[in-house]
Amino acid sequence: MEMYKLSEKIYQKLLSKKTRERGEHLILWIALVSFIIHLLIIVLVKFNLITNIESSNLLKNPIAAIYTPFSFILVYEVYLLVYYLPKSTSIYISKQYEIITLIIIRRLFKDLSDLTLSENWFNIKNDLQFTYDLISSVILFYLIYLFYIQRTKNFINSDTNKFDDPSISKFITAKKWIAAVLVPVFFITAIYSFFSWGIGVFQPDATHAISFKNINNIFFEQFFNILIIADVILLLISFFHTDEFHKVIRNSGFIISTILIRISFSVTGIINNVLIVIAILFGLLVLIIHNKFEKQLAKEHREGKDIES
Repeated sequence: MEMYKLSEKIYQKLLSKKTRERGEHLILWIALVSFIIHLLIIVLVKFNLITNIESSNLLKNPIAAIYTPFSFILVYEVYLLVYYLPKSTSIYISKQYEIITLIIIRRLFKDLSDLTLSENWFNIKNDLQFTYDLISSVILFYLIYLFYIQRTKNFINSDTNKFDDPSISKFITAKKWIAAVLVPVFFITAIYSFFSWGIGVFQPDATHAISFKNINNIFFEQFFNILIIADVILLLISFFHTDEFHKVIRNSGFIISTILIRISFSVTGIINNVLIVIAILFGLLVLIIHNKFEKQLAKEHREGKDIES
């Protein structure tokens, strides 16, 4: 009982609706201020008032300034992912998909600053990457829409409220503990990634500095590593309250989907985009088949009740 009260207290401090709303307003202000600061830095670089900095179109083209506020919005999306973790597995997974899609949308702003408008569009690496990202973002947007439709389906095949089941209540408590731990872990990881990147910008020769070449991977590469560990722990804990085949396959499939997204950070070009699309498509197909199982089980349950009555 004491452990439960402690977990609830920590959970309410870090992941309550009130904390989420405060965090949302704070991030919006930070995003706005960061956008203005980025624009100012671009102006200072243009007039050579800042010289000791790694060369990048992110500091030359005003369009690229949108990249910075988008980065802070993505950090808030990470918080929302953790926020929904104890509430719904499917919403939690859909947040992962939304995050990787927003990363590609953010990358489009960077791609725009690197565009070379010419007749050799399909022979220029940056222009090709922009094309891949543009097409991928539309495909992913539609796949997430289909995932949303599937996750909102509900099949009732039990007379009891699931929250009355002690095993499920313990599982939800365990998810709250994991969510509460993930908040400071992600926060520390974000700060470390930001400062490592900052060192790489202002001191390009510094050891362990993150290069501008990997700017799209900053924080999120480590983020998905941690997410995979959390997902595996959740899968193992889930066995304490269910061993239903379709649920085990669904949860395992979601982990495979997350791993594929993480692998995408290790490659570039069209392979990166293909891996991300495959990852979300795989998760969607797993959920569709899972829902068919749920529908069939609900049908059998209703037919069983009709026979008994």
